[in-house]
Amino acid sequence: MTQSRTHTCGQLRLENAGEKVTLSGWMENLREVGGNIGFLVLRDFYGTTQVVVETEELLREVKALNKETTIQVTGTVRERTNKNPKIPTGEVEIVPETITVLGRCRYHELPFEVNFSRDADESQRLKYRYLDLRNPSVKQNIVMRSRVVSALRRAMEEHGFLEITTPILTASSPEGARDYLVPSRKHPGEFYALPQAPQQFKQLLMASGFDRYFQIAPCFRDEDARGDRSPGEFYQLDMEMAFASQEDVFAVLEDVLPPIFAKYGAYSVASKAPFTRIPYLQAMEEFGTDKPDLRIDLRVKDVTELLSGCGFPPFENSVIKAVPVSDCALTRKAIDKLCEDIEVQAGKKPYWFKMDEQGALAGGIAKFLNAQESLARQVTEALGLTPGTLVMVSAGPKNEAVKTAGVALKFLGEACEGHMDKERYEFCWIVDFPMYEIGEESGKLEFCHNPFSMPSGGMEALLKVERGELDPLELSAQQYDLVCNGIELSSGAVRNHDPEIMVKAFEMVGLGEEDVKAKFPAMYNAFCYGAPPHAGIAPGVDRMVMLLSGESSIREVIAFPMNKSAQDVMMGAPSQVTEAQLRELCIKVEAEKE
Repeated sequence: MTQSRTHTCGQLRLENAGEKVTLSGWMENLREVGGNIGFLVLRDFYGTTQVVVETEELLREVKALNKETTIQVTGTVRERTNKNPKIPTGEVEIVPETITVLGRCRYHELPFEVNFSRDADESQRLKYRYLDLRNPSVKQNIVMRSRVVSALRRAMEEHGFLEITTPILTASSPEGARDYLVPSRKHPGEFYALPQAPQQFKQLLMASGFDRYFQIAPCFRDEDARGDRSPGEFYQLDMEMAFASQEDVFAVLEDVLPPIFAKYGAYSVASKAPFTRIPYLQAMEEFGTDKPDLRIDLRVKDVTELLSGCGFPPFENSVIKAVPVSDCALTRKAIDKLCEDIEVQAGKKPYWFKMDEQGALAGGIAKFLNAQESLARQVTEALGLTPGTLVMVSAGPKNEAVKTAGVALKFLGEACEGHMDKERYEFCWIVDFPMYEIGEESGKLEFCHNPFSMPSGGMEALLKVERGELDPLELSAQQYDLVCNGIELSSGAVRNHDPEIMVKAFEMVGLGEEDVKAKFPAMYNAFCYGAPPHAGIAPGVDRMVMLLSGESSIREVIAFPMNKSAQDVMMGAPSQVTEAQLRELCIKVEAEKE
């Protein structure tokens, strides 16, 4: 124990009665009950202990203190008359001899009540994060994070992985998101970049002869916030294996993750190996997303051919998807609200109809289906409709129809009782991602997932594309995602370790050998000295802990998160710097023109 205490506030029990002890912590509350008696709640990291102030002098001292003042209490432990079974120390209390102020709270009014900080406005919570973290329920997420990271480290070491740290100041690299740039004082006009991921370094470690690498790696990306993504920085369990295939990577994570999820998670059930494997195209067709939640038993059905001629204008010249939900007891009002929520998230309006208890199609767009008796019968047969079934329908260009159907499936699974087993963790692998796609902004062929991935079929497949024998959009890559409960935990791939195949892959997107050498000089040259086949993955630690804790926002599992605008409102970052600092870095800031 430290000098200022003999016990913590969560440690004393009935067997300590009669002992003289010293506790230190924050004054959480003081309740007077008349006369010269006051009940003081003392809180530290480990718990709370009741202190009974029974003298006029001591009561006067503590009444002069504001809540959250740190104090030291020395006194005798005794059995409580009114026991509190809700806390571990609920059978005892302290009768103090002395109460010493260690750190005075100088504010009578707090920004929020510490124990109810989660009810406060998020901007206030982030500004006064040091108070927010005093809330035991908030603190517990950070404690869990520490234990999960420790468990991950032990598990990786048991699997023969060596923890190696990689540089934070590195070169800018095109990896999909915006870099955070750091100006160099010694090299005016030149910049370092904070790593979006240790991708190149871990591949270089494989080329250097290290067999199994991992680290809890900090990554930096200048991107917008989401519920499951923190702007600025995040951490991932980064790993790479030499002389390894996709199956080797799968085997490691299928052994490492389920015990950790079962032990630390809000749910005690987690998928066992092998995880379900779903090809990317199949996932998009059946779930409307490449991040399916396998706890939901619903599936998307393609009804384009069946409904395109039903006379409903939005279905004309559209791809049409349907999500049938049996035994759905939602009211008309609830269905309308669900449609509004789906439209907000998907950006496209869904449509609906249902089969009533008499077996007839009713509500929503049912009149267009009932206009043709044979069509109503065909729809019933094709979708396997039974009385009480609700059908949500999306239509439009393929990407929009698929996305809307995917959002509808998720919302319906959560809203309709009996279609989602929430109390479990369901993992799956999404495999066989497309190697290339047409960029939304450029309209040109671009890498779909990761430019360092090995194309399925290697050089021969790329040559087929070059000869026009294979559509580049049909070429798949040895890429894979790990998904849990509808949240993408990680992307990974078998790497392209052959310089010739790498150059050919980049040629498909209009970049030649000189471009590859210029953009990835170290990796290209290292591979020219003979690199082993290698593969890896990097599950996000923040998302993992978010799932384990049952939180819906990733900011709840990060000690000092930024807000949605990538600002640290507690520290005041980002902030302006002095002209002297800018001159030293040869930087001039010009006001943005209106």
